[in-house]
Amino acid sequence: MTRITARRRVTRITVGQPARTREDVLAVEEPLEIRVGGRSLAITMRTPGHDVDLAIGFLVSEGVIGRGDDVRTARYCAGATDEGVNTYNVLDVALSPGVPAPDPSLERNFFTTSSCGLCGKASIDAVRTSSRYTVVDDDFRLDPALLVTFPDRLRAQQAVFERTGGLHAAGLFDARTGEMLVLREDVGRHNAVDKVVGWAAKEGLLPLRSMVLMVSGRASFELTQKASMAGIPMLAAVSAPSSLAAELATELGMTLVGFLRGDSMVVYSGAHRLADPDAADADGSARSDDSAASALQTGANA
Repeated sequence: MTRITARRRVTRITVGQPARTREDVLAVEEPLEIRVGGRSLAITMRTPGHDVDLAIGFLVSEGVIGRGDDVRTARYCAGATDEGVNTYNVLDVALSPGVPAPDPSLERNFFTTSSCGLCGKASIDAVRTSSRYTVVDDDFRLDPALLVTFPDRLRAQQAVFERTGGLHAAGLFDARTGEMLVLREDVGRHNAVDKVVGWAAKEGLLPLRSMVLMVSGRASFELTQKASMAGIPMLAAVSAPSSLAAELATELGMTLVGFLRGDSMVVYSGAHRLADPDAADADGSARSDDSAASALQTGANA
């Protein structure tokens, strides 16, 4: 199996001090080609590991499948190279009987980098995908005092990040108990989320009602949509959301939390699941002090 980390000789330079050469640990980034029924659907740059979760989560995100038993088998392709070597970088998914094959329009040979999971999609219409699940009626309540514990608990379980400093993480938390059900790491934040969703699909948990998706970076439109496709009603991030993420979350009835650090957060949509409804604006977003938000943004991660 392909390595998750790699070692490399590096030179550390500190101004005013002698340069030092030492060995460093890097997160591995390699391509994964996802095939469905032998036909190439996508290539994504990812950190090897939990590749079946990644492929299944990607298919959920793209609307190809809606649950784990829509997949019959998933296997690495032997002989993926001219020399007949199994690189563990080509995964073929066979759909269960009766599950339609992907629409031919999806077979656009798009390439997803570790920073962009939507690269190759030709239009905004191609980006939007309709979910089989709704979250607007998922009216659980989560104590903010419990939610603020999620980032540290996520960080504490990031084993590969601890060694490399180069991976994003996504974790799935049960809003009713606060239990973290699964954590996945990857060089791509979208891949980490797909790995979480794929795990949940394999476990027969979709839709993920009363669950919180916690991510280590920012909350993008794409991550909001992936949460929606899995029926997740709350997305929380340690950094900022984008405007499109906030708009989509509001449209879908999802709770979107950003700048979740220390004992504070900013709620951009669906504050009724966290705050006293009387403390929320009419559009469902909690009121936030502009100066406080600016202070939070000072240390925001990309």
